Amino acid sequence: MLCATMKYAKPPTKERLFGRHAALIPTGHTGMSRIIVGGWRDGRHGPMRLVSGPVGRERIHYEAPEAGRLESEMSIFLDWFENDSRVDCVLKSAIAHLWFVTIHPFEDGNGRIARAIADLMLARSEDSAQRFYSMSAQTRVERNDYYRILETTQKGGLDITAWLSWYLGCLDRAFDHAEDTLSSVLRKGRFWEHHSGMPFNDRQRDMLMRLLGGFFGKLTSGKWAKIQKCSQDTALRDISDLVARGILQKEPGGGRSTSYALVHPDDAS
Repeated sequence: MLCATMKYAKPPTKERLFGRHAALIPTGHTGMSRIIVGGWRDGRHGPMRLVSGPVGRERIHYEAPEAGRLESEMSIFLDWFENDSRVDCVLKSAIAHLWFVTIHPFEDGNGRIARAIADLMLARSEDSAQRFYSMSAQTRVERNDYYRILETTQKGGLDITAWLSWYLGCLDRAFDHAEDTLSSVLRKGRFWEHHSGMPFNDRQRDMLMRLLGGFFGKLTSGKWAKIQKCSQDTALRDISDLVARGILQKEPGGGRSTSYALVHPDDAS
C-alpha cells in the first residue's frame, strides 16, 4: 500500500503488479495450496470461482474470465488506467477497483492489490503521497456491505451507478474516521503538552493514556487497583495525587461508588 501511494506517479505496470503480488505472498502458498506467485493465474485448477458453503453445496458468487483472456484484459485495463484522462480520478479509483477484482488476474490477493490500485489513484487525485485516511482500511471495516454490493454489481449489467454510490459513501466515511482519529491524536498531544514537566509514576501515566484513549465505564479506585495490579491504598494515593493537581475530578456521588473523570485542558478552557 505504501509503495502504491508513495510512488503514485509511476504507472502500475504488469511487472510492478507481479512484484507486489510476490511480496504479498512470499511463501507461494495460500493455506495449504501452492499457487502461482508473480504471474497471472493459468487455469490449471479450472475456472476461477468465488464460492462459499460446504463441499457439495457450494454457492457460486462469481466466476472470473478464463485464464486465456487475462493478458489481453489486463493490457486493456492498464492502458485505460494510465492513459484515459476523461474520467475524474476519484471515480476512476472506484472503477479501477471494480474492474481489477472483476478480471481477478491472480490466484489469490486480488482484493488487496485492487485496494492498493484504488488508493494509488486517490493519491493522484490529490497529487500527494501524504495520506490521513485509508480507503483500504474503511473497506475492511465495511467488508460485509462491500462484498454484497460487489456481488450485486458483478452479477448485473454494465450500469455500475450503485457501486459508485457505495464507493463514494465509503470514501466519505473514511474521511470522517480520519478526522475523528486526528482529533483524538491532537487532543492527546495538547493534554501532554499542557502537563509537560509534571512527574507521573508508571501507573498514573498508563491510566491517563487509557482515559485519553476512551476508557470503558467509570474509573474507580477498585478498577485502578485491578488494572495496575496494585493495592487499593496505592490506587487511592495515585488518584488523590491527580485530583490534587486538577488532572482528575470526582464525579457526582460518593462512598464506595466514588468515580473519577479526566479533566482535559480543552474542556477546562
